[in-house]
Amino acid sequence: MTSTKVSKPFTNWYVLVSFAVLAGISQMLWLNFAPLISYLKSHYEVTESDINWLLIVFPLIYILLSIHSGKVIDRRGYRVSILIGGLFMSVFSCIRIFDSSFSFLLLGQIGIAIGQPYILNAISSLVVDWFPKTKQATATGIGTVGMFIGMAIALAVTPLFVDFFGFQLTLVIMAILTILATLIFYFIGHHNTDFKQTTSSSFSTTFKLLKTKNLLLLNIVSFLGLGVFNGLTSWLEQILKPFGISSEQAGIVGGSLIIGGIIGSVIIPFLSDKVGKRKPFLLFTIIGSLLLIYPVCTSGNFTFLLVLGSVLGFIFLPAFALLLSSTEELVDETVSGEATGLLLMAGNLGAVIVIDAMQFIKGEQSTWNHSVFFMLILLLIGFFLMLLFKEKAYDARENKLKN
Repeated sequence: MTSTKVSKPFTNWYVLVSFAVLAGISQMLWLNFAPLISYLKSHYEVTESDINWLLIVFPLIYILLSIHSGKVIDRRGYRVSILIGGLFMSVFSCIRIFDSSFSFLLLGQIGIAIGQPYILNAISSLVVDWFPKTKQATATGIGTVGMFIGMAIALAVTPLFVDFFGFQLTLVIMAILTILATLIFYFIGHHNTDFKQTTSSSFSTTFKLLKTKNLLLLNIVSFLGLGVFNGLTSWLEQILKPFGISSEQAGIVGGSLIIGGIIGSVIIPFLSDKVGKRKPFLLFTIIGSLLLIYPVCTSGNFTFLLVLGSVLGFIFLPAFALLLSSTEELVDETVSGEATGLLLMAGNLGAVIVIDAMQFIKGEQSTWNHSVFFMLILLLIGFFLMLLFKEKAYDARENKLKN
């Protein structure tokens, strides 16, 4: 990309919002079946393990395609990559409408999952292209807010839509929203600078990136952090059940965590931009999570859990945007897509492993306390790794990196 930015007033925010909406749709399509397990079991006469494939296929495919999607972003531009993802989601969300067979539903989820990394991995390249250094963490935070809103809609709104419209019409509405979001980005989501296509096609760049100590540290922290987040949210109902918290109450607590994260993902990256540093804020998110996860997972007081869950989300979830910004600042613009792909691949790998590990560690015990301690150990490792991280500081007044 050239270095001359020619953005018109507010255009950068329009582009960012159009991306955030499509990213949110991708998260909505991923999690929209999570609150419908009982309905799907009776509707399709399948087991809970079968239904689990509708959810687990997303991180598995993300791991497989994350590096490739990053290379597409760096070679062809984030606009092409995002539209590829939007096209996959649009086509396969329509396939889900044919709900006569569980196979169509699973096929639709697989196709949507293929499109997801081509959208989400583009966030860093888009932000670098449209925003000055002093606003990039804030813009990344707003982009991730779209993802969290999509999660919240999937978990809270999907059951209401199914009750009101019916299952098939709900799938039709979601397909229409997906197509509209893709079209909106098609007309709004253009490059701010002239994109120069690169021709590198080898994986040598990938290995070179992984040899960078600071980038490797961020990838490990992403593995640990996103693993803990997915493990916590996946098992929250079961973790709280021995303390007298019902499934409905656990769902509300999970919602409060997401709502807190939406607010925190705007405020904390904004403060990071003002200070011009990422590391202190990343350490803050880890320390705060270390202090809050245990009481959240061992309390039977619903009101107390709502407050703690909101605060935990406010502190914990902004780490995602800060990790993305830190990654972007470590690499050249020409490989930012691949670097982001590596970071999110590590995070999704962490999600798959930590979710299974927590269930294994729990074993036949009546509580999940050992699994909770496991999450705390992972976060503690992440804390010490972040102490070793050396970030590139930038001068906010001059709006450039200091070497």
